[in-house]
Amino acid sequence: MFPPNVKVLLTKFASVVTRLKSEDSVDLESNKPKLARVLTVLDLTALGIGSTLGVGSYVLPGEVARNTAGPAVTVSFFIAAVVSILAALCYAEFAARVPKAGSAYVYSYMTVGEFCAFVIGWNLILEYVIGTASVAKALSGYLDALTGKVFETYMLQHYPMNVSFLGPYPDLISFSVIILLSFVLAWGVKESTMLNNIFTALNLTTVGIIIIAGITVAKPSNWFIAKEDLPVDPNSKYNPGEGGFMPFGWTGVLVGAATCFYSFIGFDCIATTGEEAKNPQKTIPLAIVLSLLIIFCVYFGISAVLTMMWPYYDQDPAAPFPSVFEKVGMPQVKWIVSVGAVFALCTSLLGSMFPMARILYAMAEDGLIYTFLAQINKKTLTPLFATFVSGVLAGIISAIFNLTQLIDMMSIGTLLAYSIVSLCILLLRYRKYEISEETKPGRNEPAVNHEEPKKEYPGFISGLLNLENERRATDFSEAISKILIGTFCILCFMHVGGLILMERRMRFEINFWFKAYLIGVGILLVISVILLWRQPQANTEKLTFTAPLMPIVPTLSIYVNTYLMSKLDKATWIRFVVWLLLGLLVYMCYGLRHSKEGKNRFIAAEKKEKISKS
Repeated sequence: MFPPNVKVLLTKFASVVTRLKSEDSVDLESNKPKLARVLTVLDLTALGIGSTLGVGSYVLPGEVARNTAGPAVTVSFFIAAVVSILAALCYAEFAARVPKAGSAYVYSYMTVGEFCAFVIGWNLILEYVIGTASVAKALSGYLDALTGKVFETYMLQHYPMNVSFLGPYPDLISFSVIILLSFVLAWGVKESTMLNNIFTALNLTTVGIIIIAGITVAKPSNWFIAKEDLPVDPNSKYNPGEGGFMPFGWTGVLVGAATCFYSFIGFDCIATTGEEAKNPQKTIPLAIVLSLLIIFCVYFGISAVLTMMWPYYDQDPAAPFPSVFEKVGMPQVKWIVSVGAVFALCTSLLGSMFPMARILYAMAEDGLIYTFLAQINKKTLTPLFATFVSGVLAGIISAIFNLTQLIDMMSIGTLLAYSIVSLCILLLRYRKYEISEETKPGRNEPAVNHEEPKKEYPGFISGLLNLENERRATDFSEAISKILIGTFCILCFMHVGGLILMERRMRFEINFWFKAYLIGVGILLVISVILLWRQPQANTEKLTFTAPLMPIVPTLSIYVNTYLMSKLDKATWIRFVVWLLLGLLVYMCYGLRHSKEGKNRFIAAEKKEKISKS
């Protein structure tokens, strides 16, 4: 098909972009300062809570209750929490395997290959930069609103920006806040996490006050309002549904769950602390699970209290808590909510900025982006250049851009990272590797057993069904597993695509054959998971944490994340592709030639050649 020279070139290129990061590769800069291992379970849990439990906790429950789920917003948050935990369990197992800075980037580098890892890291940079800019923008607007919008009025009058895709004026407040917090993060990881712990504690205290105050005036009858008691306004476009606990039915609950899912995004920042956490194989998995449980309890509590305090159909979707406390005769709590929102925004900002610099550091450390970003300050033991470069970039974006059209790009980067981590866990679990007893927990070594005689490979059908009941992964079972995983991913795209077409009813009626297609692909999806479950897995006894219910947890995570990504609009995908093309240019022009893994392999090859000659 290809000329011999082209075929050799393509083969060589494929081997380069799919090379895996190895833990025992030669360290070219062994005397370089390392990140400080000072973070405890409490620090990591507070970091996860702070980055996830943002201002949305004060807004989202009212919006979802009024428009999509009613009092069943509590069920929506429960479903969203379960879906988030699927991804969290996969992150937790990887943290137990690979205690390195970089989160999903490092995980995919050690499992899938260099190019895929670069794409994931590049997307995570986008996610955290836009996340930081958007939170800073929200904090600026909130602070300005508390002072009567004095700053906005002044800037619009003297320094307006009359450009369609930019903001109305330079937002110097958001820029200044980001630069100030960049100095805090550069000062030291212990100092910045202490500040984050204080903000998180104040945020949780505010939430506790809201829940306790709300319980005193809560009316359980607001969960079961009869249809005939609902207000009817012929001039209003708002439809209050059918009343009761689920006024919009299960459809509304599931739509609400999709919205609520995004309020759980942020826990993955814990996984970027692999080189700064004490005993990361234990503390990171524990912190991930703890933070999600606490976040779910908070969301469940405030949404339950909110919908019991006041009927769902009369909620203010923009500021539900100040509005409700005003209506029930407790205006003083409104100011507590305002203070809590400021603390929530501050913790979210720290939670976005902290991992942003760590991703840049990890990629620069591997030589895939400019290596000056990997320099560690000898006094503060923080990635100084990475912190300030990412801070300035996020500050500029927050100051000049209108971010309303960019928010979805955070979601697409996060969901893609979740999917890749779940895929990597599947590949690792069915790979012919075991945890070596001679190495530290979390390292994978090839399984070696010199006493066991070589076995002949069974037939394809026998291997597919594992009729011989093999308990340890073999080369043959690994190959079968890869086929099944690939098949599952293809079927996943086919089924999700069919669901999206059915929802949009694109130019055709949903007939019998289309329904048969969806059911048939769904059955094949289930069969592929069952066959994968029959395959033997690698030994994981030495790991401090493993994701349960393998392979159900990662496959469900992949399916749900794929579905949520498909719900994003076309403009988001176009901007995403443009960002990917820019990243591809950086990788081809710089990362491909400066990859540390490539240099390590070249050194190893030279040593091997010298040994063979001698």
